[in-house]
Amino acid sequence: QVQLVESGGGLVQAGGSLRLSCAASGRTFTNYAMGWFRQAPGKERELVARISRSGSSTYYAAFVKGRFTISRDNAENTVYLQMNSLKPEDTAVYYCAADNTIVVHTRWHDYDYWGQGIQVTVSS
Repeated sequence: QVQLVESGGGLVQAGGSLRLSCAASGRTFTNYAMGWFRQAPGKERELVARISRSGSSTYYAAFVKGRFTISRDNAENTVYLQMNSLKPEDTAVYYCAADNTIVVHTRWHDYDYWGQGIQVTVSS
């Protein structure tokens, strides 16, 4: 069992920045690749970014367009999502998720553990 808790969300103006954090506990953090997903009202859940177990490899969705950065601190059992140049269409509930595989999964169904989600709202 892995427990994931997100923090750092909130309300921000368009063009601003937020950093989301996801603290993990329960099992060895380095056994899991980590992903950030988001889901807006009436929309399907979509992958934002993914980072490998060691942090040496990352994946980003096309809509990030260089604005977001995923990172992890294995000593602190924490994964981060730095979000810059935020747009109103980034408004969603953001979730962190853990994946016990080396395969780069992009579908939410393939992930093993989930945080509770945290709201990010970008005003125009």
